[in-house]
Amino acid sequence: MPADPSPQVTLAPPHPEHPLARGRFAAALAAAGPALGAYAAVRAVGLVVFWAAASAGGKDALHLLSERWDSIWYQRVAENGYGYTVTLPDVGVHSDLAFFPLLPALERGIAEVTPLGLAGAGLLVAWVAGLLAAWGIFAVGARLYGRRAGVVLAALWGVYPTAFVQSMAYTETLFTALAAWSLYCVLTRRWIVAGALCVLAGLTRPSAAALIAALGVTAAVALVREYRAGATDGLVRRNGRMLLGVVIAPLGWLAYVVFVAVREGSAFAYFDVQAQWGNSIDGGAALASFIFGLPLPGMLGLCAALAALGWLVSLCVRQRQPLPVLVYGIAVVVISLIGSGYFGSRPRLMMPAFPLLLPPAVALLRLRSTARTAAVVAVLAVASAAYGAWTLLGSGPP
Repeated sequence: MPADPSPQVTLAPPHPEHPLARGRFAAALAAAGPALGAYAAVRAVGLVVFWAAASAGGKDALHLLSERWDSIWYQRVAENGYGYTVTLPDVGVHSDLAFFPLLPALERGIAEVTPLGLAGAGLLVAWVAGLLAAWGIFAVGARLYGRRAGVVLAALWGVYPTAFVQSMAYTETLFTALAAWSLYCVLTRRWIVAGALCVLAGLTRPSAAALIAALGVTAAVALVREYRAGATDGLVRRNGRMLLGVVIAPLGWLAYVVFVAVREGSAFAYFDVQAQWGNSIDGGAALASFIFGLPLPGMLGLCAALAALGWLVSLCVRQRQPLPVLVYGIAVVVISLIGSGYFGSRPRLMMPAFPLLLPPAVALLRLRSTARTAAVVAVLAVASAAYGAWTLLGSGPP
């Protein structure tokens, strides 16, 4: 059963204007300090290993982190707005409208008020958002299973196999931070704040659909339970804040889809853009085709990996995670698997599903020794760092 969270320290940062609020913020930051330190340490291992490998290979580590692959597309949007396209040899078209606007907006704003260029601004956003994501992940884990679990959960997210992306000028850390804090607000019944954070998540990545679903399903189940219990009088009024949070939650995602539709003159223009990038929804057909097109060892290996993923999802269900956390985690996994996109991107797309790491985090606590837990995390950090260096110094995600 989930541990009863300590009432003495607020885990979420309150509004810092009032002196009392500043004191509560300091207390919340102190409570999250071990988690932030653990996350920063494991990501530092990743950066040091990558920096050493890049230097040995005569490559510019900062360039590889901030000006490669999708990072370039975000920076083009930040510099020139939307409108850039690339025509492929097969006459297909890749449009920058596939990239959501919040990260480019932040990059441009930071670049205009600081000496940082767009690339540096992108890294700053990613690294600060990584810490905020670790804080939010800790807050969720600590509320459900105690502070030690929250610390381990944040550290495990930092050693995820493709955690090197957390150090790149990508949207993964920004989206995960918004999602984690939105889920924490749902758990603490701050529905309007949860909805507002979901709006921002919807301006960051299309996978915000998972977060929108988490809020909507949770609210629907709560209303049905009250209705079946006979508490029908004042049902809507009593749940007004929850309903408002659910109503505003999809507005960011919808706003960008409508923007693309108006710009391109087609109601389904956004989905057409994604299809041109090979990111349409096919129910997993592309994934199955990729797997069965591999040599037998590779096919068996990937089938085993997918089976392990299914087992991990089943552990989340058996762990009885709160409904919003469970729906969000499963929805991110499903969205990552049913698209027709490049297979190597799927582990990265799944990375915001931090609730998948709750069962391993709780299991590590059974070691009953901080040193043993730290040793396991350290081994994982080195493995993640080595994989990240190999990937970044190669041609892309294998």
